[in-house]
Amino acid sequence: MRSGTSPEFYTLLVLTALVTVGACTSPEPEEQTGAFWADDDHAHHVDVDGVGSVAFPVSCSEEAQAGFERAVAILHSFWFEEAYRAFHEVADADPECAMAHWGVAMTLWGNPMTRVAPPDERVNEALAAIEEARSLAHSATHREHMYIEAAASLYEGHPEVGHMERMRAHEQAMRELMEMHPEDPEAAIFYGRIAVGNAPPDDMTYSQLLYAAEILEPLYLERPDHPGLAHYIIHAYDVPALAERGLDAALQYADIAPDAPHALHMPTHIFTRMGFWEESIELNARSAQAEPDPDAAVHPLDYMVYAYLQLGRDRDAEEVVSRIRNITDYFYGGTIGYNFAAMPARFALERNRWDEAATVAVPEDVPAYAEAVSRFARALGAARSGAPEQAEVELERLADLREDLAAEGDDYWATAVEAQRLAAEAWWRIAQGEPETALSLAREAADLEDTFEKHPVTPGPLLPARELLGDLLMELGRPAEAQAEYEATLEVEVNRARALFGAARAAEEAGDFAAADEHFGALAELLEGADPERPDLHAAMAWAEDN
Repeated sequence: MRSGTSPEFYTLLVLTALVTVGACTSPEPEEQTGAFWADDDHAHHVDVDGVGSVAFPVSCSEEAQAGFERAVAILHSFWFEEAYRAFHEVADADPECAMAHWGVAMTLWGNPMTRVAPPDERVNEALAAIEEARSLAHSATHREHMYIEAAASLYEGHPEVGHMERMRAHEQAMRELMEMHPEDPEAAIFYGRIAVGNAPPDDMTYSQLLYAAEILEPLYLERPDHPGLAHYIIHAYDVPALAERGLDAALQYADIAPDAPHALHMPTHIFTRMGFWEESIELNARSAQAEPDPDAAVHPLDYMVYAYLQLGRDRDAEEVVSRIRNITDYFYGGTIGYNFAAMPARFALERNRWDEAATVAVPEDVPAYAEAVSRFARALGAARSGAPEQAEVELERLADLREDLAAEGDDYWATAVEAQRLAAEAWWRIAQGEPETALSLAREAADLEDTFEKHPVTPGPLLPARELLGDLLMELGRPAEAQAEYEATLEVEVNRARALFGAARAAEEAGDFAAADEHFGALAELLEGADPERPDLHAAMAWAEDN
């Protein structure tokens, strides 16, 4: 049961999720309707099957207007390839439509939540699109000029002006547009989007996320079929402390835009935070299937592998991981390089297969934070499988990667990699016969990981540092302390099988039989459909037989 949540509320949430996800699988989604402008004189409403509905009047032909709104709806679901084509079709339909080129520039920016700059060739293409929009804007409205200049702020000054600085300039430009044109809900929606994207990941008060949600939620009540509103509300609440607030949007988004692959995946960010593993598997499978090549959908597949492992369905997880390992035709750069590296690492680490973790492949030509995924798995696996020399080499590489990220000004990933390095070094120190140093490092890693939220690219840490601290305390024969660390992990990583098993074993060894009974009971329920060889399932069954 989730900490701080009543059994009745938990049951209601699960039933609601099951019913809604089931509704999402219906072959023909119901038509969505809604009023988009308070002023009827400006009413222009387009329903588009499969991607949701957007009202965004622009100074273009009638034919281009309908296509433009469809393209914006697609963009709101981060279906970038399709949005790129759709905005070009708008430009073909009306060669004088300046805002079509605004759309191209916004699409080339990619996912603002990743906080990763697009490659130079996309920046150059976006700058050309902005210049084309400016050249056609002689008949555009003041509002449209502001949109075009707000898009320009994302790119102009590159590379001298850093990506995050340009994102902050875009946030300010969109705020000014929203305040100057309060009649335009899209201005507020795009502002809320960048406010979420720019929210500091180390702000554990979540002030900017909550601020963005305050802007988006009233609009969502009036426009329940708008894809961007559901999408960005989910992102605003994609942290453990706020996840329940995002459940309604999560339950609706896949039904709002059932043809958009990312709309099918995105609800599982909330489902993962709340431990809804079956629902996460179903939607991520649908998301992958909606892609032209399901094997290329590494982001939803990583979330799906994570969910399979929590349910003890290792064979299903292995099937996905095996498919990914055999892919050689794709280059997984950028943030999805993380997911590509994470799946085999996650598969080994979650199952305590330390020798397997020590040999995971290291992807080439990926960002430093993606390489760190494999290096962490290899360091931890080597240290815990009797290969301390290899672990030392991997730890040195993790230190280099951390320094590279810090030199690039990427404080978030530098901190995350440092937490990984500390957690892995703790186990290397155990191998060196230095238990007190190991314990100090493990605590430092756990405390450091508590200072920032996980990145949207990942369903969670490969192994939470606090959970690894629990492992270390068990290794040192301190089960009561280990129990506290496992239970603290479960406060953040709800319904996490490995932490539940650790808490149950620790409680049993500490003589806290009431807690052991609770944790083993929750574990048995979680693993009801697990592969029969799962050792944690056998332990839970043995406890039930003996108690």
